[in-house]
Amino acid sequence: MSDPDLSSPLIQRQPEVVISIDNDVGEEEVDYIPADGQQPPRVPRGSQFDHLNNPFGFLTDAPPPTALCPPPTTVDPFRNDTPGVSGLYEAIKIVICLPIALLRLVIFGASLAVGYVATKLALAGWKDKHNPMPRWRCRIMWVTRICTRCILFSFGYHWIRRKGKPARRDIAPIVVSNHVSFIEPIFFFYELSPTIVASESHDSLPFVGTIIRAMQVIYVNRFSQESRKNAVHEIKRKASNDRFPRLLLFPEGTTTNGKVLISFQLGAFIPGYPIQPVVVRYPHVHFDQSWGNISLSLLMFRMFTQFHNFMEVEYLPVIYPSDTQKQNAVRLSQKTSHAIATSLNVVQTSHSYGDLMLLNRASELKLENPSNYMVEMAKVASLFHISSLEAVRYLDTFSSMNPDPCGRVTLPDFLRVLKLKPCTLSKGIFGFIDVEKAGSITFRQFLLASSHVSAQPLFQQTCELAFSHCDADGDGFISIQELGDALKHTIPNSNKDEIQGMYILLDEDKDQRISKDDFMSCLRRNPLLIAVFSPILAPT
Repeated sequence: MSDPDLSSPLIQRQPEVVISIDNDVGEEEVDYIPADGQQPPRVPRGSQFDHLNNPFGFLTDAPPPTALCPPPTTVDPFRNDTPGVSGLYEAIKIVICLPIALLRLVIFGASLAVGYVATKLALAGWKDKHNPMPRWRCRIMWVTRICTRCILFSFGYHWIRRKGKPARRDIAPIVVSNHVSFIEPIFFFYELSPTIVASESHDSLPFVGTIIRAMQVIYVNRFSQESRKNAVHEIKRKASNDRFPRLLLFPEGTTTNGKVLISFQLGAFIPGYPIQPVVVRYPHVHFDQSWGNISLSLLMFRMFTQFHNFMEVEYLPVIYPSDTQKQNAVRLSQKTSHAIATSLNVVQTSHSYGDLMLLNRASELKLENPSNYMVEMAKVASLFHISSLEAVRYLDTFSSMNPDPCGRVTLPDFLRVLKLKPCTLSKGIFGFIDVEKAGSITFRQFLLASSHVSAQPLFQQTCELAFSHCDADGDGFISIQELGDALKHTIPNSNKDEIQGMYILLDEDKDQRISKDDFMSCLRRNPLLIAVFSPILAPT
């Protein structure tokens, strides 16, 4: 067998991610399709679904989604490999570079100040932000661009290796790049002076907010459908007008460690214009420059105390969409992501910004091994129609179940949080999630089962019927007596304390009575409880 060369792919065949969207609203969906084009994965051995004892059979006969959804990869795309100083060499290097770091800090501060003043002058009196910036103002911005090169120099990027060349704006009006650190936007501002798409929160950043406003930034709120739709409209408008700068987007939507390529958002691909992919690498041995699980201040300090930081930028050939791809942003996104992943020699995963939200929330909750709670949200969101914010809320519920260091929850803790007593039905609910019959469940299994139930077409109607069934006197509220009468059909022999616990859980606003809004809100947060309240399960 011949020795592999460095440019050959590490893994020849990987599952592909196919993302479909509604071009009218900019929403994305992701379908999991194996690379060999065969049927979806089989249910793992030992994962048998008992249709006869399905506690949610009144909603769906489908097996639990955890039995069909492929398991996530074990890689952590947000992990920085050197979050702290380790080794004698690094310690000595930092001590030696401390005086240099002070000089670099002065260069950084001076460059930022001069660039900020130049940007303020370029923006002074300019109110027509809808049209391209006048040329004389753009010439003033050259001062800021030179200052950003000085900032890169102060961070230790004394020279930057380039491969290939940027295509002309009229050939490729949109540039997309992988996103590893805060360094790339600085570099591209100096190199291309593009218009960027950025989070609305960036506008309030000191100094930086002013500079990106001069780049005629397109702001987007990733959690607002209307904002995403407006951002796509602006991308189309500016890409079609050669008087605007070219557009730069980081379709991953967040920084990674560069060892994988995570799922792409589709904003750059919906317009259907030619796209130039760009690959950024940070070769290193002792210091990982990725902005992962490391604070910005520490990352900057480590950059200041290196002899030199390496950075490579490769401009790939322009990707021209076919007539079909112009109508299908998914295919154009796939083609672009494949080109970038191949050049980086890395695999593609279905992680997204939602996984970073879960990772950060798990850290805030002080859960052990936070990476256990990533689920490859792009895949999950597509298959089960759940938002990242909803996933975080499910994580809050799951964390209260006292997961062990491996991220698993046992039956007693599961029942404790949902205020259920051990019985045939409650064990059936747990068994619906525990398709592996391991006696414990993971967050991923809990998330998929919950979202699977809540996504059923009859879920909302069943919740309303359940409330009507519990509200025996029809006064619009459920009393504790009415709750007890309803529970005795599905959870027999419940004592007063158990009924009281369920009553408190359902009373969302804590006003000592359960309104319809309270009831519906609780079941949206805990959809697995619908099996307890379904009037269809109650005898007539």
